[in-house]
Amino acid sequence: MNKIRTFYNVPMSYSKISYFLKKYIDENTIIVCIGTDRCIGDCLGPMVGTMLKKRFFPLSVYGTISEPIHALNLDKRLAEIKQKHMSSKIIGIDACLGETENIGEIQIRDYAIHPGKGVGKSLPDVGEVSIIGIVDSCESNELFTNRNIRLNLIMEMAKTITEAIIHSYYLYLNFPNTN
Repeated sequence: MNKIRTFYNVPMSYSKISYFLKKYIDENTIIVCIGTDRCIGDCLGPMVGTMLKKRFFPLSVYGTISEPIHALNLDKRLAEIKQKHMSSKIIGIDACLGETENIGEIQIRDYAIHPGKGVGKSLPDVGEVSIIGIVDSCESNELFTNRNIRLNLIMEMAKTITEAIIHSYYLYLNFPNTN
């Protein structure tokens, strides 16, 4: 299993992410962004989905601020997506909890996301590749409701992830034989 880690605010962090992602992205890739806009800490995925759609990203993107994919509809939405895109690879995006010193870290991994795991929920795995953003500490008693999570952190992380996905697609289109 391969993965890379970088902080959203490291110069050119989007480039590090995009070079890792480019070997997993092609015309058959779809992006599934998990989370809800009802909680700042859990809106990273839908924020990325919204930003990709606003930038007219050419691949299919599911999970936005206006149409989130979250714990209550994940099973149904994932089944619909898989039915519509039977042979597609899925890149899953979600927020997660981690160590305090890792808040702001983005991890890209060549395996599925396990949504809800950090908050004790049992939900289906999503994707063949995953992008997670550590938005808060798992040491908190108020998982994802901690009022210390800044919307600015989520927005800046979402911008970095969005730029990385767009750039990885650009790399795929312009350098297809270098995967």
